[in-house]
Amino acid sequence: MVNLKLNIPDNDIKGHALKFIILLGIVSLLADMTYEGARSITGPYLALLGANAAVVGFVAGFGELVGYALRFLSGYLADKTRRYWAMTIIGYAVNLFAVPLLALAGNWPMAALLLIAERMGKAIRTPSRDVMLSHATSQVGRGWGFGLHEAMDQIGAIIGPLMVAVILYFSGNYQLCFAFLLLPAILTLTVLVTSRLLYPNPHDLEVNVPKIQTKGLMKVYWIYIVAVIFIALGFADFPLVAYHFQRAEVVSPVMIPIFYSVAMGVDALAALVFGRLFDKIGMWALIIAVTSSAFFAPLVFWGDFSMALLGMGLWGVGMGAQESIMRAAVAEMSPVNIRGSAYGVFSTIYGISWFIGSFTLGIIYDFSITLMVTFSLFAQILAVIPLFLIRKYRP
Repeated sequence: MVNLKLNIPDNDIKGHALKFIILLGIVSLLADMTYEGARSITGPYLALLGANAAVVGFVAGFGELVGYALRFLSGYLADKTRRYWAMTIIGYAVNLFAVPLLALAGNWPMAALLLIAERMGKAIRTPSRDVMLSHATSQVGRGWGFGLHEAMDQIGAIIGPLMVAVILYFSGNYQLCFAFLLLPAILTLTVLVTSRLLYPNPHDLEVNVPKIQTKGLMKVYWIYIVAVIFIALGFADFPLVAYHFQRAEVVSPVMIPIFYSVAMGVDALAALVFGRLFDKIGMWALIIAVTSSAFFAPLVFWGDFSMALLGMGLWGVGMGAQESIMRAAVAEMSPVNIRGSAYGVFSTIYGISWFIGSFTLGIIYDFSITLMVTFSLFAQILAVIPLFLIRKYRP
């Protein structure tokens, strides 16, 4: 049998789907070298430019708010126009080129604007990219496909901060670090355009259309969203973690991006492990991931060097779950014709919750670290309740 849309034998579709996932994985690898390299030092950089903990928490949270809120619109537009590739390419361009421009920021408000612009670019491209990925992952398993993509993504998130740490060690210059990140940004767009030429219509990879017959999003989706809200409320963003490391002198400034690289390494492994588990046991995989990662906060904010390192490992488990199986679950719960909107709604609500949580955690940190840790832990444990209610869901 030959698939007429793809003009390839049916038994080769899985191979092409895997190739497409790997290509977008390389794109994400290079992109993460760029903006995760920058992300590993934005906390100390903002502090150097005069920002306090509340400002760091606000910038991190507001950037996520803008970035995620715009995904509602970009997801809707993607479904309406079907211009998934165009929105992906434009989004990556904005997302990536904001990073090297941080080298020119002379004050924290200017740096904050560039960080928000970087998040806006990610908002434009993420729903479209995830929809294209969802088509390919239907051939290899949603959890495994998104997990593989996230693992490759996090290889870049390891390399980027390590490169930044080396540059920072030898030069002590934050601006030089940001300027160097222009190189992986250019490579990212090169691979992305190549992927577009090879696979102009990735929706053809989803041969078997899901059996979900509905005009809107199902009840299980909205219960899932409640869990997402609690996870985002309690999950501290890394700039606040890095701010704490520097302020409390838990680790040296050069070690901060290395700690971040360790977390990204755990993230990559967790994405693969929990992605495979998701294909086998469904929502139980997310319940296990959320429960275990919830305890990062007391280790990171109360611990010494060793405990903080262990806490960053648990933080990486949480990130791995959020960036892989949480995305896979959205594809499982949404009709293909409105999947862009489903990702947009998911991302918008996640982002608003992330903003409220990040800003709240930053304010509470200045008042009481103990209270901040309690808030973080309690919010994430609450997320397990709605996940338990939909634990048996399978499409």
